[in-house]
Amino acid sequence: MSTSSYEQALATLTGEGGAFALDDATIRGVPARVFRSAPQTLRAFVDGLRAKGEAEYLVYENERYTYAQVLGKVDALAAALVQRFGVRRGDRVAIAMRNYPEWIFSYFAATSIGAVAVGLNAWWTTDELDYGLRDCGARVLLADQERLERVQPLLGELGKLGVRVVAVRPGEAALPSGVESFDDVLSAHAGSAMPAAEVDPDDDAMILYTSGTTGHPKGVVSTHRAILQSLWAFACRAIANGIARPAKEPHPYPTCYILIVPLFHVTGLVPVMLGSALGGNKLVMMYKWTPERALELIERERVTTFVGVPTQSHDLLESPKFATTDTSSLQSVGGGGAAAPPALLNRIEKSFTRGRPNIGYGMTETNAFGPGNTGDDCVRKPASTGRVVPICEIRVVDPATGALAATGEVGEVGFRGPHLFRGYWNKAEETAEVLAEDGWLRTGDIGYLDDEGFLFLVDRAKDIVIRAGENISCTEVENVVYAHPDAYECACFGLPHERLGEELAVAVYPKPGRTLDPEDLRRHVAASLAAFKVPSRVFVFEEPLPRNASGKLLRRALRDRVLASG
Repeated sequence: MSTSSYEQALATLTGEGGAFALDDATIRGVPARVFRSAPQTLRAFVDGLRAKGEAEYLVYENERYTYAQVLGKVDALAAALVQRFGVRRGDRVAIAMRNYPEWIFSYFAATSIGAVAVGLNAWWTTDELDYGLRDCGARVLLADQERLERVQPLLGELGKLGVRVVAVRPGEAALPSGVESFDDVLSAHAGSAMPAAEVDPDDDAMILYTSGTTGHPKGVVSTHRAILQSLWAFACRAIANGIARPAKEPHPYPTCYILIVPLFHVTGLVPVMLGSALGGNKLVMMYKWTPERALELIERERVTTFVGVPTQSHDLLESPKFATTDTSSLQSVGGGGAAAPPALLNRIEKSFTRGRPNIGYGMTETNAFGPGNTGDDCVRKPASTGRVVPICEIRVVDPATGALAATGEVGEVGFRGPHLFRGYWNKAEETAEVLAEDGWLRTGDIGYLDDEGFLFLVDRAKDIVIRAGENISCTEVENVVYAHPDAYECACFGLPHERLGEELAVAVYPKPGRTLDPEDLRRHVAASLAAFKVPSRVFVFEEPLPRNASGKLLRRALRDRVLASG
């Protein structure tokens, strides 16, 4: 696919009379280009889904739901939130569960009444859930059985704070005092209409938590407009790619997505869940990621679109069942959330009947949208994360001076557009560090743009390790390691891993006269943090860790030293 054909397709789509025509807007004092056809709010988006009627929407294990059935549950839950729990515009409704249909019901219900849906990380421990619930100031918590067990020690305090707790799929276990059953709540409001509500495009719609370099996860706040502009940007790029490189023959199966990443991650929520609904398509939800189960569902449901982290594409190809499973329905295989080795993209290109590789680069702060690379371009430039569409501005600047970098010159990547987050929840200073008054987002990622506008990432400035798509704050883990009675100094860093992309490692210098057992340290971290944050490699040093002149620990030097030692 030539650059000119893609640009011509974009020009047609976004020009006057095009399906993705653009308008000028001012958002929080910043000029922007926005898609005219995008709904103004998620409430309007949900109302638009009512026309899908009896078309199949969700498949979860042996459960199947039409659009009409989903929206009936959304309306009932929305009525319960307003009438039973007193939720009002701007109140936070926290969702803590694995990928169940109830996650989607809860998200649509909360945002349709003007509340803020808060996706809590289902990997979090009791302490982390406590932090998230207090940080966002939740009025209602919808939690599955496993998360309910984790928050049970907190129920007394949550009750004092006025948090109402609803249990999703609790099984046969008796519910703790004060906790209500999701099914009972829905039954009591079955048949209710969606309550009237005033919702503005620039109202807060959701908070998703992301690990940062300051320790505690930060709540990334996005508005209705930002989410929907991102969603329309994904659609615009996909259609432009299709126009620029038309298929040789019609695809034999209707579009069908498989949800293989958590809904509390922006990739699972925006391009996958909302993306499938935008097209009136079917969404197949996985209870838990295993490549063998994914292959079964791909064959059974004729899945066409596979969006996950590169680890999952690798797992699929490595599965013993891959060779004997019919994956001919797959049209697109890839995703984002972590760097994809070019060798993996080339392997995808060669391994599927119709499936083509794709890779994208987005952040929670960009509502997942950013440069994307697919098909022929992905094969031609496998090291690139691709190009954007007109609502998204992209630039590369010298981190020290802010001067624009020349084509091919390395610098810090920045984004601007209506799809960006509003800010970090109750963290004005942290917001100002990355989001300038003129609307430019500092990503902390280092890269360059080529002469065709393709972005290439070469490094990360932030102290974040991305393990199988999960962001891990080095500072957060180090804070826990420092609480170990035998640890004197520590530094976390990422090491390359064939399947996970990166694995978390920690270098530790024990207190004088002490010894430190790596497994004991791992158990110590596991007691406070989610399993994916527990270092898989522990290196005990006999001398102080290297620092620069200002006293800062040199993570890169440690990483290079470990890699050099084999």
